[in-house]
Amino acid sequence: MKKALHATSITSLPLLSKGKVRDVYELGSDRLLMITTDRLSAFDVILPQPIPEKGIILNQMANFWFDKLAHVIPNHLTGIDPASVVTANEVEQVQGRAVVAKRLKPILVEAVVRGYLAGSGWKDYQETGSVCGVPLPPGLKNAQKLDRPIFTPAAKSAVGEHDENISFDEVVKRIGAPLANQIRDVSIRLYEEASRYAATRGIIIADTKFEFGLDEANQLVLMDEILTADSSRFWPAETYQLGTNPPSYDKQFVRDWLEQARIDGKPWPKTAPAPDLPNEVIEKTAEKYREALARLSQAG
Repeated sequence: MKKALHATSITSLPLLSKGKVRDVYELGSDRLLMITTDRLSAFDVILPQPIPEKGIILNQMANFWFDKLAHVIPNHLTGIDPASVVTANEVEQVQGRAVVAKRLKPILVEAVVRGYLAGSGWKDYQETGSVCGVPLPPGLKNAQKLDRPIFTPAAKSAVGEHDENISFDEVVKRIGAPLANQIRDVSIRLYEEASRYAATRGIIIADTKFEFGLDEANQLVLMDEILTADSSRFWPAETYQLGTNPPSYDKQFVRDWLEQARIDGKPWPKTAPAPDLPNEVIEKTAEKYREALARLSQAG
């Protein structure tokens, strides 16, 4: 197993940003080098320990989906080899975990699509009968499949802050009706096509989120990451049972551990700093990511 990469140290290119997981460098005015580290965030807090090879797995998973769904909408990939844009002594930091992407004007809306009632959506439904303002029929159970996927957008926040759920009307106010409608419709189509494929591999995609930008011609382009175990809730179909949260392939395993973690005898308040992860949690999480990629990308 390769040594975990918690942070990059590329000096041949200007650093543009460090996100929860990705370090982004400038490549001229029109391209970016995006490196997926092994950092893990939960509850919008970056955890102290990385998950070995997680970044490589996420990068492979995102690229798999970008290729499979390229007929739906253009994406930010350029096809340029990341190793060709850094110096020889920096190649190890990009191998398997980086892409050279088009530089886009980001749209500061997270396009969340939910096909099942789970997580914060289930809590919201119990309290209000709706999910992020979208009314749902009464009597639904935890982990229940919805009649049709729902679009529940969020406003992007700064690193370390919680994204804020917003209504579709608020999205329209921020970016205009034509673009808001396009993002909603494309997001639902992406989710539906990915869900159908994942089902043939024994995986249920309960929910996911997409991010978009505009290119120089003001065309909508899919960016960042898509349908990874960080941006989605993956459930193994064979353990799915209505009424309970199935054990998932995503970082829900870490979230569940953090929910019961104690600092000085008190529950962790979900603010930085996060508690140290035990080795067994790190290893189990790495195993979940590897298994998800293997299932999705298996031949057949």
